[in-house]
Formats: sequence, structure tokens, C-alpha cells
Amino acid sequence: MLGLTVPRHRLGAVLAGFSLVAAGVAVQVTATPAAAATPHRILFDNAHAETAGNADWIVSTSQPDPLGQDSSPSAESDWTGALSSWGVALQKTGDYSLKTATSALTYGGSSATDLSNFDTLVLPEPNTLFTTAEKTAIMTFVKNGGGLFMISDHTGADRNNDGEDAVEILNDLMTDNSVDSTDPFGFSIDSLSISSDYPSAISDSSNPVLHGSFGTVTKSLIASGTTATLKPADNSAVKGLLYRTGYSGNTGAFFATSTFGSGRVALWGDSSPMDDGTGQSGNTLYDGWNDSGATNAALALNATEWLAGGSSSGGGDDGGGGSTCTSAQLLGNNGFESGSSTWSGTSGVITNSGDESARTGSYYAWLAGYGSAHTDTLSQSVTVPAACTTATLSFYLHVDTAETTTSTAYDTLKAQVLNSSGTVLSTLATYSNLNAASGYTQRSFSLAGYAGQTVTLKFTGTEGSTLQTSFVIDDTALNVS
Repeated sequence: MLGLTVPRHRLGAVLAGFSLVAAGVAVQVTATPAAAATPHRILFDNAHAETAGNADWIVSTSQPDPLGQDSSPSAESDWTGALSSWGVALQKTGDYSLKTATSALTYGGSSATDLSNFDTLVLPEPNTLFTTAEKTAIMTFVKNGGGLFMISDHTGADRNNDGEDAVEILNDLMTDNSVDSTDPFGFSIDSLSISSDYPSAISDSSNPVLHGSFGTVTKSLIASGTTATLKPADNSAVKGLLYRTGYSGNTGAFFATSTFGSGRVALWGDSSPMDDGTGQSGNTLYDGWNDSGATNAALALNATEWLAGGSSSGGGDDGGGGSTCTSAQLLGNNGFESGSSTWSGTSGVITNSGDESARTGSYYAWLAGYGSAHTDTLSQSVTVPAACTTATLSFYLHVDTAETTTSTAYDTLKAQVLNSSGTVLSTLATYSNLNAASGYTQRSFSLAGYAGQTVTLKFTGTEGSTLQTSFVIDDTALNVS
């Protein structure tokens, strides 16, 4: 309960095994290059067997720049590829710059197709696994504000016979990466092969993907595809937009969107809807793009527009993977209800002990409170895009103490910003036993000055040799806009 005045005892209710990270974990605020003159920069991947077998998932045979085939396309046949209708439709607006990646995906490098130079990455049914470095690049790109368009196919669609299909490859990206493998997008792709269906759109007149500037979406197409299972408990932003016939809620989502960090994510459960029926010689292709029973073109184009962070009418937010700012709350597990997930610190700091009380939910972070010389730490890795002009760190703090002095700070809690080397850049505030009071009080600080650089957010609770002081934190947030 709030107002504890006796030394704390970390019993079975305390989460054990919480790793000690004495210097804290870096909050990556990675700088990105200045925005290009064209508002929306889209990178289509062709480095992971996207043209294996009968697939031809490219916008043009001219790579990396499709303009090399035709600098002013007016019809999809002006570019060669099963995605040429998609590419030409974007190019004709004058608001998009398109490129194709033909080598390993990177973020923060010098390559012209480095992800830091783009707003959105399209993964059109990849058929080879991403390397560890590529997965780090992709996830960091999204976390920094980039858009990720993942297009799967049915399970078993192993076009290059390497033992991996798009279902496995995309699930691997989400579950085995160095940035966040704890269901970061709030969905998993189902291992299914659905022969045919016309998934229907949900009723949501304000949704920009279903009702965007490229038209209204009513249905899509499954011609051997799959769906996704949504897990809103892992990411409350996940949303199913089109569902397999007879399905709704968290199962059977054929098209889903979510957010991660400052970025946006979309998943399409089949490659057939993006196939325009034309491509390189020797491929057997089908025109799903113009299927009369669906609105696939509007879905693909509206989703691209949404992922890129702006309107196709021109203007909009510039920049990719950090130079576009999407309003978001960036801290993972910000109310501690998932235990030690996402956070690092001293063992037992995150707890549901009944000796103190959470502000909301059951779990909270409890630093100090032993009544003996002791130090606790708590930190988290998070990314703030360079383009965000507002970045506000907030948390609710309760302090109770057995100290009786009204003038001496024997026990302290510091909230600090550090660089990646552990050097303190700023002490945001220092609280002590003198701040003891009933209930929680919200504390807020601007971190806008740290956008575009790598920093560390760290709480350190230090207690003297006698008489306990407890620093109890709950409902943290890092809101950017």
C-alpha cells in the first residue's frame, strides 16, 4: 500500500531474474539525412528472391531506378514487372520517388538504397531469410519512423526451394531480431494455404487505408494466401482492416496495420492482389490488381500513402525512418504489466508486491525501500525520430519514507539522460525522502533537445544506511509529435 514506512522485503511476488544493467541501456535517437524534395520515398525490395519461380515482384527491370526504363510512364506497360501497375500509379502522381533494392538492406549506411533515405520499405513476398544485420536495419528503420509493407503468400510457397517461404521469413523478422522480438507489431502470420476468397473491409469511414485519396476499399482477393492472428494485448495499435469470410476480431485478418515506435506497419496476406498480370517473359502471372471483384489497387496505394506518412496530394511530412514524425508513445511495457519485458535494471525492481500499490494495473517499479545502503537502477531502450519537435518523458512517482528529517536528503532518486558511453548528459531531476507524500504525482520533462542522437534514460535510486525510502514509479510514457 502507499505510505510504507518499514523496510521492504522482496518476496515471491517480486519478479526475479531482472538483469542488472549498471549503466543503463541506450535510447537510440538515430539521426537521419535531410528529406528529399519529393515527399514520399518508397523502396521496393528485390534482394530476397522476389523474382524466383513464377514470381516477378518488381516495379521495373531498371534497378535501382525504374525511371531508367521510362522516365515518364503513363501506362503500366511502360515499366516491366508484375508490380509495374503499382509503381506507375505512384509515379504518375508526382508525389513519389521509387527505387529498388538489389543488395542487402542496411540502415545508417552510405548506400543510395540505405533505408535512412526512404519513407517506406515494401517487402513483396520475400523468399530468402533476412540476415541478422538486415533484421536489425529493418526494425530500427521502422522504430525510427519508417513505414514497413509486408506482403506474404500461402504457407509452402517456397519459390526458390531453399526451405523457407514468406510466412516463415516474415515471422522470423518479427520474432528473432535484436531490436524487439516480443511480438512488436501485435500479430503473427498464420501457416495457412487458403485457396480462394474475397476478404471484406471493416466498416470504418475514417480509416485512411480503407478510405484514402486513391479510392475506397471494399474487398481484396485471396488466390492461395494466408491470414494473420492479431494480439492486441502485445500491441494495442494492431488493427484488422479486411477479414477472410466468416472471420473477425483477432482471427482471419487478411490485411492488418499496426505501429512500432514512431513507424507504421501493414501486412497483406497474399501476393496475388498486387500481381498486375504482366512481367518478364517466362513467368506465369495473373491480374489480381484489376480483379473485378476486389479493390486491390486502392488498397495497395492507400496503404503506401499511409505508411509514407502523408497525403498523395503533395506536401506532407518529409523524410524516412526518422525524418517523418508520427505522433506516438514510444516506451514499451510502459505500465510494467508485462513484467520485466523491455526494461533493464536491478533484480526485483519491477514487482506486483502488495507492500506498495500500482497506480494502475498490478505491476510497478520500486526502487530502494530497504532501510540499508542500497542502489537500484531502471532503464529502457527506445527511439525518438529526429523530425519530432516534441518529445515528452513523463512518469508517475510516489515517495514514502521512514526518515523524519525535514531538511536532509538521505535517500535519492535521479532521472538522467546519458549517452551511449554512459556519460551523463543531463540530470532531469533528483527526488529524495523530502519529497515523500501520499499518492502519485506525475513528473514531465522535454527530451526534444536529444532528437537525432543516441541517449540513455535511466532511473537510479540510492538509499543510505538506515531508515527506508521507497521510490515507486508507474505509467511511464515518452510521447512524440
